Amino acid sequence: MPSTKPRPPAIKIPAESEGLPQPLPEPSIDDLRLETVLGALSDPLRLTIVRKLLLESEHFDHPCGWFGLERPKSSLTHHFKALREAGVTRQRQYGLERRSQVRVDDLNQRFPGLLDLVAAWAPEPQ
Repeated sequence: MPSTKPRPPAIKIPAESEGLPQPLPEPSIDDLRLETVLGALSDPLRLTIVRKLLLESEHFDHPCGWFGLERPKSSLTHHFKALREAGVTRQRQYGLERRSQVRVDDLNQRFPGLLDLVAAWAPEPQ
């Protein structure tokens, strides 16, 4: 009997609209390093952020409040900055608010299969 492998969850990639603010500084695709990306994803909160963006995004990018995380703003700012500086996410400044999205195309090109693993990860119940 052939074994059936479970399908990974579908990654959502909302379409980018025109007239968006420029992204904040981030590494180029050629500068993405596996050890840096994995280091950023090694934190369970950051892994949860990226997974939520991959599986639940309804819009092109999302503000911190969309994630529903019970953390101080300063802590969340640190985690979002770590993801951006590692090249996992892209952030844009909208007035006083920063919104994030996963760099799906860049990461899939540089590290094929990595985002499928993140999407398939199941966080431990709290």
